[in-house]
Order: sequence, then structure tokens, then C-alpha cells
Amino acid sequence: MERMIQIHQRIRSGHYPNCRQLAQEIEVTTRTIKRDLDFMRSRLGMPIEYDPLRWGYYYSRPVDHFPSLPMNEAEVFALLIADKAIAQYHGTPWHRPLETAFRRLTGQLDREASYTLGNLDGAFSFRPLAPEDADLKMFQKLTQALKERRTIKFQYRNLGAKHWQPRQVNPYHLACIDSHWYLFAWDVVRRGMRTFVLSRMKEVTLTQKRFPKPRDFNVDEHLRGSFTVFKGKDDYEVVVEFDAWATDLLRGRRWHSSQELTELKDGCSRLRFRLNSIEEMERFVLSFGTHATVARPKELVARLEQTAKELAKRYG
Repeated sequence: MERMIQIHQRIRSGHYPNCRQLAQEIEVTTRTIKRDLDFMRSRLGMPIEYDPLRWGYYYSRPVDHFPSLPMNEAEVFALLIADKAIAQYHGTPWHRPLETAFRRLTGQLDREASYTLGNLDGAFSFRPLAPEDADLKMFQKLTQALKERRTIKFQYRNLGAKHWQPRQVNPYHLACIDSHWYLFAWDVVRRGMRTFVLSRMKEVTLTQKRFPKPRDFNVDEHLRGSFTVFKGKDDYEVVVEFDAWATDLLRGRRWHSSQELTELKDGCSRLRFRLNSIEEMERFVLSFGTHATVARPKELVARLEQTAKELAKRYG
């Protein structure tokens, strides 16, 4: 398919390419090019003709885009899910290009696929919980910095802090995690990887300084031991026990790559993680109220005990 798209682009350019030229450019045999041309004519209905005076191929009528192959039901469903997922990027610089690309793609579908897509349009939706309002100007600067590998400067406020601090970083990756946008970057002054929440950044400026991004940086590897984004330096085996009510909410969901969910005979369950920090686990456990009980580590048990005392004092 990739080969035929290249052939289409060359013919559409109006340069009248022939089999020998196409075979040299695409690095295949002329026999392969002839088979591709036959397929494009017979199966895709493309108006390819040969001009003996120019010794090359041309389109006998305008071809605006490369025709799509018929899609099966599973592929149409996947396309629909992709369309609904675009809602998560509302308010970012990517929303309009994604929407435009999707409309262009679906405009090439055959009648049957288009009918199926239209029928299912109202059947699915994505509703992210409390999505952040995006600062479009900041997004544009960050995406430009990521693309051009340029160092940036900005003011940053740590969680719960009142004062802003100047930061200078080399941006490596931008991610939306749990409806929050995060920038993963190398802090030039502190000489280490840091994670920044976009909603606590301001006055972002691009510098003229460029940097080489490490080839071995991978955000999945970087966050391997984190529950979501908080990265620690310890090694904890976290074990949480859930009653039957909470087990129904847990079942079938992937909370972390290291998770092991064991279902017990009484309908309860035991969830085990391997993490480098317990900061985010406290909030996770508390979100289940009395339906979750931490078995270990003892550090997490102590944190929850202290929180329970504070809550009892506040609401008692």
C-alpha cells in the first residue's frame, strides 16, 4: 500500500514516470511496479493510462486522493473510537488538526463504511473527568520547543506553594495523564529530570539555545515504577485488600503495569503493585473509602492512619 501511494504521488505530479524510473526510486523490480499498476487500475479503479509519446504514465481524469480499501466492521469501529477520543484534546492546538484529519479520512470511506459509522455515531463517547482548560499560547510554544529542540524558560509554582520560581529546562515529552497535562524535561540548573504541571507554569519563553535529546529517553521507562507521574527512589510492595463492592469496580481495569489482582472466594480481592513511591497511593486508597484496606507497606498504613485522625478531628 505504501508503495502504491508513492506511485500515485509520482503520477499525480505530472512528470509521466515509467516502470523503470518508478522501480529505481522505490527500489523494487519493474515486474513489481507492473503488478501494482494493474492492482491500482482493476481493484481501486484508478484512471492510469500510458502515454507512448512521453514514455510514462498519467491520470486520464483528476484524482484528488488515493482511494481507500473497503473496511471491515472492526476497523470502522476502531475509527469511530478514534473520533470520539479526539474530545480529550479539546482546547489544545491539536484539536482542530485532528478533527480535520479525521474528516478527510472518513471522506474516503466507501458507502457501507460511512453508513455504519453514521449509525454508531451517537452510541459512544469519551467523557474525561475534570479536564484542564488549556492555555493555547503556552501549548504552541511548548510544541514548538519540542519540535525544534529548544531550551525554554518559565515561572513555576510547586504544589501548594505561594511563590513562583524561575526554571530553565530542555523539554523532552508532553503527556496528558489523568486529565492533567505534564511536561517531562531536563532541568538545566538542577541537572536532573523533572515533571512540570502545565497549570502551574506561566511566562513561557523560547530561548535560542538548542539541545540534543537523549536517544534512550522513553517516558514509559521513566515512569515505570510510578503509579501515575510521581517518581520516587524507593522500592515498595504495595498490597491493598478490597471488599466485594470495590472489587466490582476494579475488575477488568489496568491500574499499573506491575499490578496483580487476586480474586478471593468471598468476592473480595487483593491488589498488589511494585512502586517506587507511595505518594499517589494514599489518594488512590482513600478514593475507595472504607471499601479498601492497606496490608502493606507499613509506611502507607502509617500515612493513612494519620490522615484518618485528621479527618476524625475535622468531622468528629
